[in-house]
Amino acid sequence: MKKLLVTGAAGFIGFHVTLRCLKANMHVVGLDNLNEYYDVSLKHSRLEQLREFPNFEFVKLDLKNQLDLGELFEFRKFDRVIHLGAQAGVRYSVENPFVYIDSNIMGTMNILEGCRRTSVSHLVYASSSSVYGSNTSQPFSVHDPVDHPLSLYAATKKANEMMAHSYSHLYGLPTTGLRFFTVYGPWGRPDMALFKFTKAIIEGKTIDVYNEGKMKRDFTYVDDIATAVTLLLDHIPVADAAWNSDRPDPGTSSAPYRLYNIGNQQPTELTRFIEVLEETIGIRARMNMLPIQPGDVLDTFADVNTLKEAIGFCPATPIELGIQRFVEWYRGYYGV
Repeated sequence: MKKLLVTGAAGFIGFHVTLRCLKANMHVVGLDNLNEYYDVSLKHSRLEQLREFPNFEFVKLDLKNQLDLGELFEFRKFDRVIHLGAQAGVRYSVENPFVYIDSNIMGTMNILEGCRRTSVSHLVYASSSSVYGSNTSQPFSVHDPVDHPLSLYAATKKANEMMAHSYSHLYGLPTTGLRFFTVYGPWGRPDMALFKFTKAIIEGKTIDVYNEGKMKRDFTYVDDIATAVTLLLDHIPVADAAWNSDRPDPGTSSAPYRLYNIGNQQPTELTRFIEVLEETIGIRARMNMLPIQPGDVLDTFADVNTLKEAIGFCPATPIELGIQRFVEWYRGYYGV
């Protein structure tokens, strides 16, 4: 039985990934600080689901706590680490920048050190499609440079990739970075568009639609994300013998380091996303059209060829099915 650490286990993606690993009979230590960025009761409800498995242990711990996190690594001796704990939210980073430095930079630094000191065999960590920033060449490829982030959140995720590469190069730590594209689904966060739209539409309230809905997102269903993450756990990167320092490929390296996009390969305009939600709920949305917000990008579109080549899988859940499952969960969880 593999001994696995999952950070952010009480979070949206962390919950689904942890659940998938538990069902695969892995022993999972789930770590989370249960902060109040959004409704903590939702995090506790997720944990209740996970605690039904005898092979799950929960540790309440902040990633910034270097001493206690180091002791956890030394005591547990994890085989693999999935690092999903982070401060999320592009717009929140505009108003609260230092929170992102503490959580996303210092927290990841402590995870890297724990992995190095205890010879973890593979670190899989969350990056984000936001690293593509002002890139307009689509679909976004891991082989493209990503040097122009549009938010501090994106900058911290780019920094995480560079930090991981340095540890792969210096210490031979195998690291895999995953650029998630607009993840949605049951147990989602209240600050996410689908959650906010669903709540407002059901309650007869107006929804804020930025850039008048004229933006596209590669909406990716959370179960597809969890499947890809767990399949990549045993796909441990090795040095790429063909890597050329004269023409450096950002997606691979002469170190045991890889990057993958995890997206649905099906960009959907926000207006269409809302239409599907209206059809699913059976209520028309009242919309407040607003300009684009600072830090937002117009369109996202994932090239997942490298992911498919690596593990023979790519996300494919249509938004019609994914939104239906979310609305069913929302109505069941909140009794509406």
